[in-house]
Amino acid sequence: MLRILPGVNINNTMGSNGHLHHESRTIRKPRFLCLHGFRTSAQILKKQIQKWPDSVRQKLDLVFVDAPFPAQGKSDVEGIFDPPYYEWFQFNKEFNEYTNFEECLDYIEECMINHGPIDGLLGFSQGAILSAALVGLQEQGIALTRVPKIKFLIIIGGAKLKHEGWAEKAYATPIQCPSLHFLGKEDFLKPHGEDLLKSVVDPVVIHHPKGHTIPRIDEKALPTMLSFLDNIQKMISEEQEKGVTDEGAAVPDAAA
Repeated sequence: MLRILPGVNINNTMGSNGHLHHESRTIRKPRFLCLHGFRTSAQILKKQIQKWPDSVRQKLDLVFVDAPFPAQGKSDVEGIFDPPYYEWFQFNKEFNEYTNFEECLDYIEECMINHGPIDGLLGFSQGAILSAALVGLQEQGIALTRVPKIKFLIIIGGAKLKHEGWAEKAYATPIQCPSLHFLGKEDFLKPHGEDLLKSVVDPVVIHHPKGHTIPRIDEKALPTMLSFLDNIQKMISEEQEKGVTDEGAAVPDAAA
């Protein structure tokens, strides 16, 4: 059974330990915690992302984790993907009342601690809704207070929280971190994904012709995705370089 504790770290990367090797310096790839859809699993999300081209996956350090709660009902992927299935939290028919939401937030924080440093969140469906909301909740000091700020988002089939109290906190300020959003032409969540974009500063958007699914990256979408990944890699590299420089600058003082 695939569980976060004792943990699972499934990396689609080149090099070792999520690093790119460049001359004598090791460059860390952006590490994303990947949150699967409702009543699916980490293993299923991994299989879905395997259809992305190597040129995309090799730029990412991906960590896949199961949601904390076993599915409490039938999964839409039964007969397509094998069980077990998990869900992040529970909700009513109107999607505006949640159960175990705070427990879910605590669990994700533990995942980020156990598999850190985590730079960004990649989410699909329920995992995408959570990923986008977590940036604002962290900014407000309500969630993820023991881990570094979320720097990047990849949102696939996302939307906003509909719980009034949590939504008010999650979207109190615009999402300012670099974010990539996939919107499907036939996705029943597309209008809600477009609504989410109104709360995001300078989102990068990839449109695809499919429904509520993780799409393949076609020739039209590939340049957009690679550009986004190159930009966030540049940010990681600059941050890493600054850390090395700062560390080096401290040496003379220590030796004095």
